[in-house]
Amino acid sequence: MINLESRLENIEDRFVNIDTYLCKHDFTLAGNWDYKHGYLDKRLDQDRMVWLRIPFRVTKGSLDGECGGCHATIKLGRPFVFRHIYNKGTDKHAAPHLLGALFDQFQSPIDPDATVDDMWVEQARNVLNEVETGYLH
Repeated sequence: MINLESRLENIEDRFVNIDTYLCKHDFTLAGNWDYKHGYLDKRLDQDRMVWLRIPFRVTKGSLDGECGGCHATIKLGRPFVFRHIYNKGTDKHAAPHLLGALFDQFQSPIDPDATVDDMWVEQARNVLNEVETGYLH
């Protein structure tokens, strides 16, 4: 993981405004959000192993998945780029869940915090520059 300085850090606005804008740049709300914090992610590679992530915390209200967090105000944290190395394919030793009807078919990362090549750091900085230019002007 590599932290990246950004003028986006400490911006505070309604979640819906930030999310709508970042969606135009292919960011999505990461699945591990809760009512008080979360992450906006953009994949940088085709294999979905290298990501630019912008953390945020809720400063007013609470993030609600039902309405896209429309009543929450968030404050952006310091962006970072990270790389997860996964085995491709499904897990041959999947564990059954929910009375055996569903299976956890995806493997855990081989290396959840793998080294990030300079080219990905540069690409992440370029994305941040583009996002900053449109949002801050």
